[in-house]
Amino acid sequence: MSNPSNQSGLSDHSAASANKLRATATGVSRLASASEAASEAVLSAAAQLRQRGAEPVLFVAYAAPTYDPKLLAQGFGTAAEGVPLIGCSTAGEIATSGPDEGGVVVFALGGDGFAVSVSSKEVSDGDLRAAGAEVARCVGEVTRRESTVLLLLSDGLSGDQQEIVRGAYDQVGAEIPLVGGCAGDGLRMEQTSQFFGSEALTNSIVAAAITSDGPIGIGVSHGWRSTGVPMTVTKSSGVVVETLDDEPALDVYLDSLDAPAEVRTDAGAFTEFAATRPIGLIRRNRDEIRFVATADFENRTFTCFAEVPQGGSVSVMQGDADSVLGATKAALAGAFESFGGDAAEGVMVFDCIARKGVLGEGITAEVSQICEQAGGVPVAGFYSYGEFARTSGSSGFHNQTLVVLALG
Repeated sequence: MSNPSNQSGLSDHSAASANKLRATATGVSRLASASEAASEAVLSAAAQLRQRGAEPVLFVAYAAPTYDPKLLAQGFGTAAEGVPLIGCSTAGEIATSGPDEGGVVVFALGGDGFAVSVSSKEVSDGDLRAAGAEVARCVGEVTRRESTVLLLLSDGLSGDQQEIVRGAYDQVGAEIPLVGGCAGDGLRMEQTSQFFGSEALTNSIVAAAITSDGPIGIGVSHGWRSTGVPMTVTKSSGVVVETLDDEPALDVYLDSLDAPAEVRTDAGAFTEFAATRPIGLIRRNRDEIRFVATADFENRTFTCFAEVPQGGSVSVMQGDADSVLGATKAALAGAFESFGGDAAEGVMVFDCIARKGVLGEGITAEVSQICEQAGGVPVAGFYSYGEFARTSGSSGFHNQTLVVLALG
């Protein structure tokens, strides 16, 4: 399903490299009614754009999982008035005003310097690679400008998310960067929602191809470091880790962390505990982080959000507030690297729920740092169950990581 948009407008922002003008805005609502909150956030963002003379061309919505998704979608669709809208449920929302839980945040793009096309795909047969390729076809429906990016929002509970990256890469190749995140449900690990116009979906991917007359930058950093002795993945099946060093993987993981008794028997306690204790795949020039999502207490295995290859080496990772905030600074610097000192029009952030867990009350400082380093432009994003950022090669799914998208 696709819905191209290329609407015109004006903006009070400009960049030296731009041929046309662009604007962004962030709308926020804390209303109790799902449909009213969705409507208020969309209309607020649209009004800010129009104050600058720009008509909206895309809304990207992030909403707390406590809202009824169908009522949210109705509110989104009515308020958007035919302008393309994609979005998802969260494990917390991020806006220029700060971090939040329990509300709706909408990021809007406007002006004739942006053009977009959107798509969605339900993963009904479990083939995430084919679904990734399908939604990526929306890139072909926009006339390319100076910079193009494919924004992906997916159901992180649907399987190996790296397969989505592989499918999108199959379709668009190395030239188009990929960015985005996996929907959350407040760590319940039961069901997430994706939004496409007035539709509420689950087990789906929604996407937007965004092309701009200005620069687009992506920054990626996680702030975790390896601890303890590396272990060999002696048996795994895709995202399920069965044995480490020929011992039951769950026991090895829990024992290495001296986990308390309730974490060893209670699914909710395990998820909360593991959220800030990822494992890292040890690569030649980097560590790839894997979110340890759920435990199988009967079979003594654990499941991640992306493949953990059999035969590879892993270690338990650790981080603290200083390392996480250092990664925030690095991700922002990476996103602005190609701007040559020019200001951005707006920033989207995809921040893992685990980093939020490490920071605790420090999440306010992190969002303040993001807004300050971004130069005071509109900021929006969410706390996710995994992050997409492919800028080189065919891989690009991350866990426990901050991904920053800067739009020029």
